[in-house]
Amino acid sequence: MSTNAADPLVALGGLPGVPDAVDRVRKAVDRVYGHRVMRRRSNEITSEAALRGARGSAALSGADWALEEVRRRTDFGSESEARTVGAALRLTAEAGQLLSIWRQSPLRVLARLHLVAAADAGAAVGRPRQGGESVDEPLIELPLPDAEEVAGRLEGLSRLIIAGGSAPALVTAAIVHGELLALRPFASCNGLVARTAERIVLIGSGLDPKAICPAEVGHAELGRAAYAAALDGYVSGTPQGMAAWITHCGKAVELGVRESTAVCEALQRGAA
Repeated sequence: MSTNAADPLVALGGLPGVPDAVDRVRKAVDRVYGHRVMRRRSNEITSEAALRGARGSAALSGADWALEEVRRRTDFGSESEARTVGAALRLTAEAGQLLSIWRQSPLRVLARLHLVAAADAGAAVGRPRQGGESVDEPLIELPLPDAEEVAGRLEGLSRLIIAGGSAPALVTAAIVHGELLALRPFASCNGLVARTAERIVLIGSGLDPKAICPAEVGHAELGRAAYAAALDGYVSGTPQGMAAWITHCGKAVELGVRESTAVCEALQRGAA
């Protein structure tokens, strides 16, 4: 995230390809918000987007369940995949409750998200990992920063968020998401927490105030291999790599918009 600009996130928004991605996302979001169904049934679209977003996030963390299975299940504590799906559902529900806190205390929000995701009373829950503590995040195969680096970079991320600025919502959301995946600051559930933080930024920025554009759906549709490759670009710190990650996140939002547009169309036809 290093840059000489006064506002690092604004500088990232000027990377090659990023302005076009920001423009595409804005236009896609505007279209779905203008759908006639949104005027009458936006609460239903929001609920469905939350369910589908949780399913997508869980899929990226290794629990790739069919949507109807997620919809009908009530027991999410019996085995590993079920716990992952349950954590994703809880995080999606919790995100909306934390919007007012995010800009004042992002680290507090991240701790709360981990507590909600992990759902146990272990000593490492709800706080960044300490020196010597391991991380259970098998699907992200990147070098793991040590606890001291994690603490410093979390503080830097927190300062950027609290300071605000004029960076596009997509850029801010992508950087928050990528930084948390790169750091894996918690002992578990880092992917789930990172994608929820991305959701919080997109909603709280005003880009998606009704939470109907689930980027998690798009990330899952683009696939784990593309997700990992784009993350490698972010971790490289090069302009090209950073731009590739932000653009990837933009595609994910566009696919989330497409999903909710399909839900709107189904509701309009009376088929959902």
